[in-house]
Amino acid sequence: MIKVSIAGGTGYTAGELLRILIHHPQVQIESVISRTSVGTSLSSIHRDLLGETELVFSDAIGNPDVLFLCLGHGISEKFLENNVIPNSCKIIDLGDDFRLESSFHDREFVYGLCELNKESIQNTNNVANPGCFATSILLALLPLSKMKQLKHEVHIHAITGSTGAGKRQSETSHFSYRDSNVSVYKAFNHQHLGEIKKTLSFNNDVDVPEIQFVPMRGDFTRGIFASIYTKWEGGLSEQEVIDYYKDYYKRSPFVFVSDEDISLKEVVNTNKGLLHISFHNGYIHITSIIDNLVKGASGQAVQNMNLMFGFAENEGLQLKGSAF
Repeated sequence: MIKVSIAGGTGYTAGELLRILIHHPQVQIESVISRTSVGTSLSSIHRDLLGETELVFSDAIGNPDVLFLCLGHGISEKFLENNVIPNSCKIIDLGDDFRLESSFHDREFVYGLCELNKESIQNTNNVANPGCFATSILLALLPLSKMKQLKHEVHIHAITGSTGAGKRQSETSHFSYRDSNVSVYKAFNHQHLGEIKKTLSFNNDVDVPEIQFVPMRGDFTRGIFASIYTKWEGGLSEQEVIDYYKDYYKRSPFVFVSDEDISLKEVVNTNKGLLHISFHNGYIHITSIIDNLVKGASGQAVQNMNLMFGFAENEGLQLKGSAF
């Protein structure tokens, strides 16, 4: 058993992390940290945990083997500056503080996309968990990068659920705005573009073409559906490319290439990533779907933890999806 602490325990990613870790056979939860809710039960905030745990929020880290940072973007570095973390304690940051700048004092963070950096994750004490949009897009593009077939401008339209905006209320996240509505935001300058380009450029030392990314808000709570296309001049047939993708992900317990069209409900509440590939008029078109809170955040964080401690990669992540 390993001892786990979670900082920033009241948000969506922490809630999802708790749902997974409470039933993880190798985990004992040491503390769940929230400066504003000390002494109150976890289930008073995360109502679905009623009957699952008697734990209360704390202001102390304790003595964990691994610390998950669910603090929001730009806050993790401040937390580490203001708290003494033993060097023996592993850190998994779910924010964006260390995705681009990976060094922090004597800690070096590995980018935690398990399907790309598995060996490095197994041999590190510090992981920067990828962003949700970045995860769905990179899963679609990494095989093309490996094939040296990312030669032309890439076009991406991707829609995400309201939980991607976090728990704090805003004008565009409340019910009356989201319900029966779709809208574009941060077109062509979304913050995940940096980590996408960095990861693709480091993978096989390739030049990354222009990526035109249009993110969209959906009228649903969770999931990401990414539609991606670029010109194809690779010479391989559609079936040969599909077979290449299947071989690329054959060692992943979570990423699968579907022969049929895919839809979002097939991954909601799971740590899966599903891909579908087709060719049209000289273009390759890839659809990629994940649950933004699971494979796009907390599930991937647990997958990273499993690799760091030598557990089975899918330990505690055999989650039931919602097909309807």
